[in-house]
Amino acid sequence: MLKKRYPYYLANRPVQANDHLDVLDKYRGKRATRVAFADAAAVRKAIVAAHRARDAMAAFPPDARRDVLEHCVRRFTARAEELAQALCIEAGKPIKDARGEVTRLIDTFRIAAGEATRIGGDVLELQLSPRTRGYRGMTRRVPVGVCSFITPFNFPLNLVAHKVAPAIAAGCPFVLKPAAKTPVGALIIGEVLAETDLPKGAFSVLPCSNEDAALLVEDERIALLSFTGGLVGWELKSRAGKKKVTLELGGNAACIVDEDPGASLDHVVQRLVFGAYYQSGQSCISVQRIYVHASLHDRLRRKLKAAVAKLPMGDPRDENTFIGPMIDEAAAKRVEAWIDEARDGGAKRLAGGKRTGNLLPATLLERVPRSCTLYREEAFGPVAFIEPFEHFEDAIARVNDSRFGLQAGMFTGRIDHAMQAWDRLEVGGVVVGDVPSFRVDNMPYGGVKDSGQGREGVRSAIEDMTEPRLLVIRTG
Repeated sequence: MLKKRYPYYLANRPVQANDHLDVLDKYRGKRATRVAFADAAAVRKAIVAAHRARDAMAAFPPDARRDVLEHCVRRFTARAEELAQALCIEAGKPIKDARGEVTRLIDTFRIAAGEATRIGGDVLELQLSPRTRGYRGMTRRVPVGVCSFITPFNFPLNLVAHKVAPAIAAGCPFVLKPAAKTPVGALIIGEVLAETDLPKGAFSVLPCSNEDAALLVEDERIALLSFTGGLVGWELKSRAGKKKVTLELGGNAACIVDEDPGASLDHVVQRLVFGAYYQSGQSCISVQRIYVHASLHDRLRRKLKAAVAKLPMGDPRDENTFIGPMIDEAAAKRVEAWIDEARDGGAKRLAGGKRTGNLLPATLLERVPRSCTLYREEAFGPVAFIEPFEHFEDAIARVNDSRFGLQAGMFTGRIDHAMQAWDRLEVGGVVVGDVPSFRVDNMPYGGVKDSGQGREGVRSAIEDMTEPRLLVIRTG
């Protein structure tokens, strides 16, 4: 059960503001809880407090940062079921998937705890000529300063973790704006952080309006903005001034099934179903486009159609539910409209059905026109389409025929095709032997083209949140 009301966190302290935000149970459509809602004045105070905390956070010893992160690991582990139930209610995520995300939250903080005491530098050989004899050089990485984080609704625990945990490891104070539709998980993280001895002002967690969050983008005291969400991220970047900007903006991920897939078709189908329909397709690396070699197309199509049609949909609290509600009815209507547009253009629906509120059945299409929205844009819902190809070169070209480039997957038993894909696919990551939806929390993660810039994953994020500082010593 959720609490009746959650405070926000301003400069490490809980605040029960007069203004509140209702958080809905996404399956039942009723209010589940209320959270304190910050205004522009609170956001400004958080930025000021974080700016004042820069020196204290930079001086906070690496072992102390590790201890904070390890405290979080212990507390999240102890509160794992509470976190999973909150996620199930506020995001509509099926309970099995919610528990999986809690595991990833814990993993991400554990990885960051290990990295906190491994942020090193380089020793430089400067004696390159008679002029530089007697000089020695070395670098160390120092925190950039205040970070602002804006996170989306679909992974309200782990996407927060991928910003917060590296910031603590790097020694950066931060202000976080969680998604207004799913703020509870971030506030529980704030509650746990408030139990630690982080310096005053080191963190704030503030549900607030997009208008009031403008300060997190534009304020010059902020050194780094990290945003995960939609294409509005590019507009935010244009307003961010001189600060560093990391953007993860999604995609319409593709998966290739080669003539020799290197695995049984049953295994390939199982992974495609997971990749396309896990948490109702509301993932930046959800499988949306499936390109299958013509020799396998009919068999895989038949198996995939049968598997998708059997996916159970309903109450996310039910242990057997695979397809839960989308985040709201407007999102479900949008995806439904894209499916209808594709069908009007000649696409055939192999599996799927009618929408009920924000519940949209898992949908599989074929013959989707390349001009339609579903082919070109990010669906962010439980829909995928299948298309045959004759030559591997054609499959590579079709994957690249997209404004996005986050991750791509492929099933192949040919190492030369795997290497060609790695060389030529215009994406941030290529996953061979699995779907593009695979992610481990220590790997570099991010995209190219309209999918964003920069990389997350704990070590990559720490590199963004620190900068090298050179020391030169003349010894003789």
